[in-house]
Amino acid sequence: MTSRTARLPLSSTARWIIGLSAAIVVAGVIVVWWAIVAQNGAAQDAAASDSPAETTEPATTGAPTPSGVLPAETEMGVVTIAARDLDTMTRYYRDIVGLTVLEESDEAAVLGVDGPLIRLESTDAGADDPRSAGLYHSAILFDDAPSLARTLVNIAQLAPESYQGSADHAVSLAFYAVDPEGNGVELYVDRPREEWVWEDGKVVMGSAMLDPNQFIDENLDGDASGTATMGHVHLRVGDLDTARAFYSDVLGFDVTAEADGALFYSAGGYHHHLATNTWQSAGAGARDESAGLRGITVAVPAASDLDALVVRLTDAGIEHSAAEGSVVTADPWGNAVRFVLG
Repeated sequence: MTSRTARLPLSSTARWIIGLSAAIVVAGVIVVWWAIVAQNGAAQDAAASDSPAETTEPATTGAPTPSGVLPAETEMGVVTIAARDLDTMTRYYRDIVGLTVLEESDEAAVLGVDGPLIRLESTDAGADDPRSAGLYHSAILFDDAPSLARTLVNIAQLAPESYQGSADHAVSLAFYAVDPEGNGVELYVDRPREEWVWEDGKVVMGSAMLDPNQFIDENLDGDASGTATMGHVHLRVGDLDTARAFYSDVLGFDVTAEADGALFYSAGGYHHHLATNTWQSAGAGARDESAGLRGITVAVPAASDLDALVVRLTDAGIEHSAAEGSVVTADPWGNAVRFVLG
């Protein structure tokens, strides 16, 4: 398509480095983005649906007091994905998303920034079925907008076909892509917490239009730290009540927002560390062996948090294994959930 001819020369191995002036890059990228937006305009609605319907100037009744079952320092960690083509998937997360390969073998690759974010494991199984329970997207949170802008330039120049859309979620500015095997990837920055609005104990998240050209133009030439973490993980599940019972009632996440077909959860008053939806997967049972999600990781600050989790899992009759510094269980659809000290 015409956007391919608009790419500027850019080293595919340079992480966060743009070898041209910001003005030249933005000028070229605008052409690419307009072509992408024209091609993927319908995908905007799907990307925007990551959050509840937009609310205009809601009345604020205050944020809830977190339950404290999980500590405020809780964070999401490594997402493990089974990959049918390990080399192609590794190149995407390295050259396009901008992660560094931290470990690599014939069977697996671990990528991240200051620490691991994505683990890819080779598989001969069939492709992931989007109607099954599994990964909706991994959401990489950037510390600053310039770092995110540089990644968007990579996508525009090197993999424009993977771009899916963007949305202003009121609590964050988010851009969506899909990796070569269909796993969703969200790339986002948070708005300042003092700008978040809470209504009746739930965070207000919108889905307003967000222009990627304007975002790049305004942020590309700023100071970029290149730092990113796993901000949240969004899952496909078969039933929301079952998901709530496991992820909130047992694991301890607070429900921070509800939408048609989706629940959002967090620890410590964050907008969400985790989300579950049934948009395509309503009624799905346990996952078959396939490519796609193998497991998620949650990091907690103290061994006492792991001990308390073991008690909750035992009381609920949920199988799990505990070792020094970790507890591993599985959600009702067979996705591994690993708690670690972080």
